[in-house]
Amino acid sequence: MAVELEKAVADFQADATSGQQVRLSALKGKQVVLYFYPKDSTPGCTTEGQDFRDQYAAFQQANTLVFGVSRDSLKSHENFKAKQELPFELISDKDEALCQLFDVIKLKKLYGKEYLGVDRSTFLIDANGVLRQEWRGVKVPGHVAAVLAAAQALNKG
Repeated sequence: MAVELEKAVADFQADATSGQQVRLSALKGKQVVLYFYPKDSTPGCTTEGQDFRDQYAAFQQANTLVFGVSRDSLKSHENFKAKQELPFELISDKDEALCQLFDVIKLKKLYGKEYLGVDRSTFLIDANGVLRQEWRGVKVPGHVAAVLAAAQALNKG
């Protein structure tokens, strides 16, 4: 069952960089941003990762953890994280369990060919595990600032 706004997100566990296991229930008390992106080391995904990196301290001040999620392998994630000096963990969703939970796999077109790919999307989960905001079909410019503003507002609320 896919997530819904203002409803608790089903607990999940996923492999992440730095040898970590991310479990939503273990993050209670912290807000969580999950941003789904199509592929490591592509121009849009690199820019988005850098934007989250550059605002990471502000997210921390807003009691918010940031996780990038894609279907890339942990090895690819480790390389991308190191190259871009990302201070947050990247989750490998090779089996698409998180992609399905958040309903981000969409039919896309590239050079006239259709394929199933990750729709760039971001989700803000409150400190009690409730989905408070979602952004789907994200355009990278200005997006991280909007997510940060929402996280700060939610943290004050």
